[in-house]
Amino acid sequence: MRAVRLRRPLSVGPFVLFILLAAPPVALPEGGTVEAPHSAQGEASGASWRCARGYERVNDVCVAIKVPANAYLEPSGGRWQCDRGYREIGGACNAVKIPANAYEANASYGLGWQCERGYLEVDEACVAVKIPANAYSASSSHGRGWDCERGYRRVDEACVAVEIPNNAYSVSSSYGRGWDCERGYREADGTCVGVNVPPNGYLRDSGDDWECERGFLKGADSCALIDVPRNGYLAASGGYWECERGYKKIGSSCAVLLVPANAHIDYSGSGWDCDFGYRQQVEHCAVDEAPGALPATRKTTL
Repeated sequence: MRAVRLRRPLSVGPFVLFILLAAPPVALPEGGTVEAPHSAQGEASGASWRCARGYERVNDVCVAIKVPANAYLEPSGGRWQCDRGYREIGGACNAVKIPANAYEANASYGLGWQCERGYLEVDEACVAVKIPANAYSASSSHGRGWDCERGYRRVDEACVAVEIPNNAYSVSSSYGRGWDCERGYREADGTCVGVNVPPNGYLRDSGDDWECERGFLKGADSCALIDVPRNGYLAASGGYWECERGYKKIGSSCAVLLVPANAHIDYSGSGWDCDFGYRQQVEHCAVDEAPGALPATRKTTL
């Protein structure tokens, strides 16, 4: 192995002189030198080296990568890949044998080929798919290779017609019952029954249930008007009411909130907190005489 020794740059007035004793540029770590083999180059970190493109590091030596026939060096320069239509076996690139009714695919994994539509892979050959009545060929590299047409479901190796009840429609699905109820109907015991929307109600987006309009409360089968008391308002959802700020809910009415002296209405608007320097004692605010604290009624001057 031929080594390269680099020395630190020397400052000569406004110029900097680099002393280089071999060709490959290798960065110098702080306070020392780096020994780099032939076909190596310096790392950006300045503290090591790496092999040039087309070489790999083996026991601190840069060894040329042997690219076999029908292969190419990857952009990184550190390994090779087989050409399209070839796959690696034992360090060599062997041609992929594509059977009849198949086409070339990515050879880096799998067989390197896939069967044409209408064929399935069986023992490294492409066998024609037997498509039953009321079915169609499915482009899939696995599975049975066919699916039932809309309105039919798979039963063993056949497609059987789906029995669709009144007020329903067929859905293309390989699972479930194979149909859904029309909007305004819901499924019940294999049939579609109408959704009864009461006055002041409306059909939900799902189409199989209902909700009450804003200002009405949903019951079992009706929408009751929400009675908003004085000093109250309808909540954003429209399904209940709240009291205005400074009032609190008592039963079905809004009562004035009684705020004691040295207190203020809290964030919720339906309760109160004591002012700074006071603490709550049952239903009033008393001066907080905590150790080291100034009495709330005492005034200080500078």
